[in-house]
Amino acid sequence: MGKRSDFKRRPRDFYPTPLAAVQPLIPHLNGTRRFAEPCCGNGDLINHLEGFGLECIYAGDIEAGRSGDALARDRYGRSKYSIITNPPHTREIMHAMILHFQQIAPTWLLIDLDWAANLQAVPYLKRCSDIVVIGRVKWIKNSKFTGKENYGWYRFDAGFRGKTRFHNRRAKP
Repeated sequence: MGKRSDFKRRPRDFYPTPLAAVQPLIPHLNGTRRFAEPCCGNGDLINHLEGFGLECIYAGDIEAGRSGDALARDRYGRSKYSIITNPPHTREIMHAMILHFQQIAPTWLLIDLDWAANLQAVPYLKRCSDIVVIGRVKWIKNSKFTGKENYGWYRFDAGFRGKTRFHNRRAKP
């Protein structure tokens, strides 16, 4: 997975989210108790977040037939919640999800950090309130290698106006 490897990508960019990728996000959820997961795959991200006391109010996937297509829904419930997901990283799909999800609820997406440094990200970063750096992720369970890309959680909100806050837990004071 990624531009620095020669491995064939998995269909639909299906890489289950490891716990180590979720732990750095938890302190930045600021009271979020309920979430929707529209790209749930096998449910690993849901299980990790529920292990921290959050409640999943919706679980679906990007293909119709698993509670509907992620881009076809315009809400996930009536009460306050966030969208938290590890989306497909195919840019066309990911960009459509950023635009769509942020109109529904504040949205946390797990995206490679290099994405923010490219011109294609400029229109989307205007509504990005936070980036939580997590570094490299071991995407393949039982592999002895981590991926070659650094990742972060990006928070998008259609109502956000301001400067993006960059959180790097690895930074020393």
